[in-house]
Amino acid sequence: QVQLVESGGGLVQPGGSLRLSCAASGFSLDDYAIGWFRQAPGKEREGVSCVSSIDGRAYYTDSVKGRFTTVRDNARNAVDLQIDSLKPEDTAAYYCAATPIKGCSGWGNSYVYDFWGQGTQVTVSS
Repeated sequence: QVQLVESGGGLVQPGGSLRLSCAASGFSLDDYAIGWFRQAPGKEREGVSCVSSIDGRAYYTDSVKGRFTTVRDNARNAVDLQIDSLKPEDTAAYYCAATPIKGCSGWGNSYVYDFWGQGTQVTVSS
């Protein structure tokens, strides 16, 4: 069964850090680029990052550059999203998704992704 499972979300104070993980089962992430999206209540889903399966290069939306780091862990068949300097506006459900477009072309578009996880909630509040 093909599955993506996110973990690592939680409640954190502004300025804090979290590390989200996206673990795959039933298929190898070697063949897929992995995107991270988030959706806050009342807002559209937003692509925040993508990591290529060709060279591990990561791409980020402007609002998270310098604070978010996406890395692949091939041994775990997983991708991690390190989130630092968290802000209240980072509060959202975070989702990972797998696309066969290995170089992350068009990564901000939901329709390029074949598989999605169920999401993990990140809440930033004091």
